[in-house]
Amino acid sequence: MHTFRRLLFVVAVLALFAGLVQSQSPVVVTLLTHDSFNVSEDVLQAFEAEAGIRLEILRGGDAGQIVNQAILTRTTPLADVLFGVDNTFLSRALAADLFLPYTSPGLATVPEAFIVDADHRVTPVDYGDVCLNYDIAYFASRDLALPASLSDLTLPAYRGLLVTMNPATSSPGLAFLLTTIAAFGTEGDYTYLDYWADLVANETLIVDGWSEAYFGEFTAGSDEGRYPLVVSYASSPPFTYDETTDAATTASLIADGMCFRQIEFAGILRGTDAPAAAQQVIDFLLSQPFQEDLPLQMYVFPVQPAAQLPDVFTRFAQLPEEPAQVPAEDIELYREDWIQAWTEVVLGR
Repeated sequence: MHTFRRLLFVVAVLALFAGLVQSQSPVVVTLLTHDSFNVSEDVLQAFEAEAGIRLEILRGGDAGQIVNQAILTRTTPLADVLFGVDNTFLSRALAADLFLPYTSPGLATVPEAFIVDADHRVTPVDYGDVCLNYDIAYFASRDLALPASLSDLTLPAYRGLLVTMNPATSSPGLAFLLTTIAAFGTEGDYTYLDYWADLVANETLIVDGWSEAYFGEFTAGSDEGRYPLVVSYASSPPFTYDETTDAATTASLIADGMCFRQIEFAGILRGTDAPAAAQQVIDFLLSQPFQEDLPLQMYVFPVQPAAQLPDVFTRFAQLPEEPAQVPAEDIELYREDWIQAWTEVVLGR
């Protein structure tokens, strides 16, 4: 009898210990995001310790690719939160009903211009302008003038110098496509499709994603790169800052109409098993530590006006005065048609 009581006591203690361990284990939240996502380890660890959350990062390609993944897996979602859908792909994600509404307290200080969904299914986190970046040394060493307009890119002087991305799979690629639509239109004697045909004839390279373009093909991003012009961000040059020269090795072309403003959003995916913890992750993305970490981690601007920018960012990141404009309703109505027409002309399929 004593042995049986002791056994019951041991079982009860073990059960209590297991319960305590389980109650103290962090909640795991999976964040589906693009390949360019990054956060400082100390910023992430401080959030995880305070919130009792372990954040698993699942990178899935470019923004267009992660939206497609989320749509294809919406009945059995890969993650709890998606970060990186932008205003060029947003209507596709909202039409697929991917997100649970959530109004973060952090939105109270975010400018209204960034809050594009009245139902708060997505939360704005950062912004930047998609522009052409160039390798300063390449142009200087050849005494080659910089392109002054989009039209210049079709001139013989710039043959084989530009790498850009497929707008069906890349959000910067789609932003650049929209820039050309704003510049050349969809009707008339010379449309955006005519312009793209001329770009292809001028040996412009098309790749699937930003990382492949910037770190694989751009002369300033890779030792193996062959293209001194790349579609990137006006906030990318700080990434190329060289302490020995106290200068960036790249810069952006920000003439009127040559850039497109991109806003990145995060949202809680329907089907999450941890909605409360997912809300905490959204709050974290709007928090001052994360917002001030953004510039030198992902080379974008934070949406929180109070977030302080590092010196190298204020010196070398650029903001165009007159970005290209394409109405949001037109993007929603015609995006797929524009992409399909582009695919037929540029890729021949």
